[in-house]
Amino acid sequence: MNPLKSRLNAFVGPTVIIIAVAVIWFYQDEWFGSGDVVDTSAATQSNASAEKQTVLEISAQARKNLGLVSKPARPQTYWRSVTIPGVVADRPGVSDRGVTSPAVGIVTAIHAFPGDTMRPGDSLFTLRLFSEYLQNTQTQLFKANQETSIIQAEMERLAGAASVGAVSQGKMIELRANLTRQRAIIQSSRQDLLTRGLLPDQIDQVQQQGEFVSTIKVTAPPLMNQQSLWDDRDNAVRQASLVTDSVTANDMAYEVQELNVEMGQQVQAGQLLAKLSNHQSLYVIGHAFKREASFLEQAAAANRAVQIEFAEDNAADWPVVEQTFVIRHLSNTIDPDSRTFDFFMPLSNQSHAYEKSGNMFLVWRYRPGQRARIRVPVEQFENVFVLPAEAVVREGPEAYVFRQNGDLFKQLPVHVLHEDRLAIVIANDGSISPGSYLAQSSAASLNRVLKSQSTSGKAPGVHVHADGTVHAAH
Repeated sequence: MNPLKSRLNAFVGPTVIIIAVAVIWFYQDEWFGSGDVVDTSAATQSNASAEKQTVLEISAQARKNLGLVSKPARPQTYWRSVTIPGVVADRPGVSDRGVTSPAVGIVTAIHAFPGDTMRPGDSLFTLRLFSEYLQNTQTQLFKANQETSIIQAEMERLAGAASVGAVSQGKMIELRANLTRQRAIIQSSRQDLLTRGLLPDQIDQVQQQGEFVSTIKVTAPPLMNQQSLWDDRDNAVRQASLVTDSVTANDMAYEVQELNVEMGQQVQAGQLLAKLSNHQSLYVIGHAFKREASFLEQAAAANRAVQIEFAEDNAADWPVVEQTFVIRHLSNTIDPDSRTFDFFMPLSNQSHAYEKSGNMFLVWRYRPGQRARIRVPVEQFENVFVLPAEAVVREGPEAYVFRQNGDLFKQLPVHVLHEDRLAIVIANDGSISPGSYLAQSSAASLNRVLKSQSTSGKAPGVHVHADGTVHAAH
């Protein structure tokens, strides 16, 4: 064989094989479709991984550690509110009461001191009268009473003579007129002494026996509720009292807030002796800016209930507040320093009483100066889900809640319509089925556990049904 030809054959064979292998490698995607198989498998694994990342498993013990509670989601109506700062304050003309001296006198005894609790009618001070006017009034009352007795006796003596004409009718008319004058003096003197603080029994002693009163006790004012004030509106003379919503005197108690006199001090008629307070009826005063006036006016006109959260209030120590707070009125002046205006809500207070050394003391739940937050409703959302703020977790623009099914929790994206410090309003757009049990707290913790399980690759053994519910693998 020709050596040259033999060498050529040896070179051509391997070259053909190399070319064939190169052609097969170049056209392998078109001939065998291996790339599609690989991509489909990767996409399937990616979808499965994405589905598993929305489900996490939390044991019963872990739920107890988190304090996790689930409740069914129910569509409801929710009022969006704005929060306005406020403060508890005395109610002018109702909460405080000044006690004044009824006449000129000297303070000989003080029966109540700051912090003491007094009932209506309890003695506060004893005054030794030093009033010439008061002494003259008592003298006038006694003399008028004696004159009345004399005139009546004279009329009885002359009645028989007048009937037969022995005494002129003019004499009898004069006696009757004088009797009428004396009775008028008696009535006016008694009323004057009543307004000076004398008791009816003391006035009777002055009138009948001439025992003049030299000392007088100043007592805590009597009770006058709103109904009695209306019923007695035609009474011309009445001892000053505290107007309240209480029904009986046992429901009323005063606290001596301030003492304004000392032992042995001479006081004038009308001089302030002490200040009493009763914090049963108070105001919660809100401080709002002018731009908030429109919806405050609407809330007041519609009598919408507002919510009030009191600072430093331990609700566990007190009964449940059953009062509905509404705006009574809005102030028409603006504070020049803070540029805010006030609005007012009545507050019925609660109290505890305790005894010490024979004295009773009151402790009020709400006290003037106590801070408060006032939430005023301004916008209504209908057919929405309302959850606590801790039930929703955010990741960028996304917001999620967690639906519970046994030990499994499914992450659900939701649309947040409104949120504040206490609650989050979620649209009822089909992302949550009514009646689904949603975690009410610890959403951030559940989201961290979900990420941890996804990163470790140890997702719980679950499967997803066609209706979207998630169950453990059977």
